[in-house]
Amino acid sequence: MTDLAYLSATEALRLFRSCELSPVELLAAVVERAEAVEPRVNALSERLFEEASLQAKRAERAYRDGSPRPLEGVPVAAKDEQPIAGRPATDGSLAYAGSVAEQTHPVIQRVLDAGGIVHARTTTPEFCCAAFTHSRLWGITRNPWNLEYSPGGSSGGSGAALASGTTTLATGSDIGGSIRMPAACTGTVGYKPPYGRVPAMPPFNLDHYCHDGPMARTVADCALLQNVIAGPHPHDVVSLRPAVRLPDRLGDVRGLRVAYAPNLGDWEIEPDVAAGTRAVADALRAAGAIVEEVEVGLRRADVMRATLIHFGAVFGPMVGRVAAEHGDQLTRYALAFAADSRSAFERGGGFLAGLELEAAIYAPIGDLLDRHDALICPTTGAPALRAGEEYLDTKLTVNGVELDDHLEYSLTPVFNIASRCPVLNVPSGRASNGVPTGVQIVGRTYDDATVFHVGAAVERARPWASRPESL
Repeated sequence: MTDLAYLSATEALRLFRSCELSPVELLAAVVERAEAVEPRVNALSERLFEEASLQAKRAERAYRDGSPRPLEGVPVAAKDEQPIAGRPATDGSLAYAGSVAEQTHPVIQRVLDAGGIVHARTTTPEFCCAAFTHSRLWGITRNPWNLEYSPGGSSGGSGAALASGTTTLATGSDIGGSIRMPAACTGTVGYKPPYGRVPAMPPFNLDHYCHDGPMARTVADCALLQNVIAGPHPHDVVSLRPAVRLPDRLGDVRGLRVAYAPNLGDWEIEPDVAAGTRAVADALRAAGAIVEEVEVGLRRADVMRATLIHFGAVFGPMVGRVAAEHGDQLTRYALAFAADSRSAFERGGGFLAGLELEAAIYAPIGDLLDRHDALICPTTGAPALRAGEEYLDTKLTVNGVELDDHLEYSLTPVFNIASRCPVLNVPSGRASNGVPTGVQIVGRTYDDATVFHVGAAVERARPWASRPESL
């Protein structure tokens, strides 16, 4: 049953169609795995196992009748931030305990319409405003590869669920790296689509930093889910038409020009991370890509300033509004996020100054992608953050250097600024503490297919372990 819990979605669908496996059997394996590991990992905020069991039986009949839908019978864990009508809508906060959603997020509705079985929802930090996953509402979510570490944030529960075998696919969202960081920390695949490719809900659908996307254990599975959730939606004015479908055959990178950036500028990069990124570049060369090492030349301080100004204009005020009414119920890190982003916005010159800085940050990336088909770089500078640590009273040290803000350890916000660039995280190796490392594959604006081709080539050349040995 443990092996079955780690079955890929694409293989599960093949076995469903040939009647060699039933959706009931796959769901049973995933549920059994959750019951075994959840007390230690704590990735699931809500279990919907009874409803899922009924859905699995209906899916079994659909295959028998010859009428399956694209995700028929596949277990999908939904990030708790994405509401489901009639279910709790807490945003990971005690302030919203007892709230119930009136609408279902477009991504979740498309999963359900495609026959996916939402058997569980996954944990996040409060308001999804941190690069780790713990809250006063749900407690600490831990990294299945090393329980002393966090699975990242804010889609940490989704990454941890995939790595621990308690789901087959998962959904995530990304406003500063919240899909890519957890994917890197948990040895999974996570995709930040270009802005507008996947529909979202107001008002954050109008925020160009915000992206909803798929998470999985393989590149093909990630593409499978992306094809289900992408496309225009009548309630999202920025959702793009027509829908773009990723190809079924992936991985040919012969002749592709790939820029390899060991660093995007002056980020601190630990040796394990650097080695993994270099190994990915070598694998792509061996697969026939033309790989050139490049310097991007960005300043970490500029990226942090632009990001916090933006948060101070859009995201921070939302948290601040809740804090004004329910401050005693919020986590310290959520209160700090609201205060820090407000201060950055005021000191930084406001929204216009932030946009001017964002334009300057994108300029060298745009030049690189004009000469190359894709860019690869580390996802984070260190393998993972300590579980349960908020990095308020203590500072995060990366490569021997103490950082002012724990978010500075991540290279992901660059591509929320460059939001029209598609970015796929794939595993790049394992650090000495046992936690995986990741690499970002960045494409030209709205060129989704190329990053999946590159990711599939990396996966083929350097297959990654999908199951933690110690869990």
